[in-house]
Amino acid sequence: MNEETRPFWRAALRAALLTAAVMLTIWPAAARASAAAVVPVGRAVGIKLFSDGVVVVGTSEVATDQGEVNPARACGLKEGDIITHINGAEVDTIEEVEAALQETEGGLMSIRAIRDDRQIQLSGRAVQCSADGSYKLGAWIRDSMAGIGTVTFYCPDTGAFGALGHGINDTDTALLMPLESGSILPATVAAVQKGEAGTPGQLRGVFDTDTTLGLLNSNTAGGVFGTLSDPAWAAGSPVETAERSQVRAGNATILANIDGDQVREYSIRIEKVYPESESDCRDFLIRVTDRDLLEAAGGIVQGMSGSPILQNGRLVGAVTHVMIDDPTHGYGVWVGRMLERCGAN
Repeated sequence: MNEETRPFWRAALRAALLTAAVMLTIWPAAARASAAAVVPVGRAVGIKLFSDGVVVVGTSEVATDQGEVNPARACGLKEGDIITHINGAEVDTIEEVEAALQETEGGLMSIRAIRDDRQIQLSGRAVQCSADGSYKLGAWIRDSMAGIGTVTFYCPDTGAFGALGHGINDTDTALLMPLESGSILPATVAAVQKGEAGTPGQLRGVFDTDTTLGLLNSNTAGGVFGTLSDPAWAAGSPVETAERSQVRAGNATILANIDGDQVREYSIRIEKVYPESESDCRDFLIRVTDRDLLEAAGGIVQGMSGSPILQNGRLVGAVTHVMIDDPTHGYGVWVGRMLERCGAN
């Protein structure tokens, strides 16, 4: 079986970005025992994230009266850098960067950025584009993302929720997106594109952009977390969360939302529980066995990321990845990894 996997929070929604397509990656993190009681949710939501700074996803030549130049590369900017300040002023959006470049009118400017978790200081000049007369840096940047995913759990004691089971990472750079602000929105699943070998399927959803269910406070390698505004949205009975040692190979179920806003329980099997690892979030291998889910979706599809996994009356984790060559198989992350990042345990 091909071990290539794909994270699958993303659906058809696109944000107002310079560049499109959002893809999420796995979480390498340490695990701890968990003993919290939380409400397993399994409902699909729209997720919006705005970055803290802007992510450089590439550079390009700018046409000027003197020929083509690449000022971003010339000043030392690289793909994956996160620009946080220009001439001492904080920048968090594409519009703020564009405004700062016009103000400099080609003069020398200071650029503060984050690279490999370290702050760097660069100097450079924007150049005037011969096509439209505006000043450009020659950097493709991203400041936001949007997509559909699944809420894993809600903690009644704290109001906290956890979703996705992995972080939101930039498609081009694979970097975890630094969170400035974000929210979850009600979503209705309108259709399911069935997964096939070599082509993961996806949920196609519609967001209610006028309603905010909760605010994000962290985007971590173990999931996205925040506080729910309306506890009634996640109403349900709390269940115990499993210690890692309580997760066993055998029958289990997932809660998934693949039609409208209805959550159903589907049968799966935990095929294998992997040894604890700090560098890999694939804590267990799962296989979809439910006929209805196989018929409707072909197995695991994009948008189901975060679907709760239940075994022996406990919440043991969340669905995180699908095997590209076999959508009936995927991976789950142990719930303790999520609780550690959420602070619910």
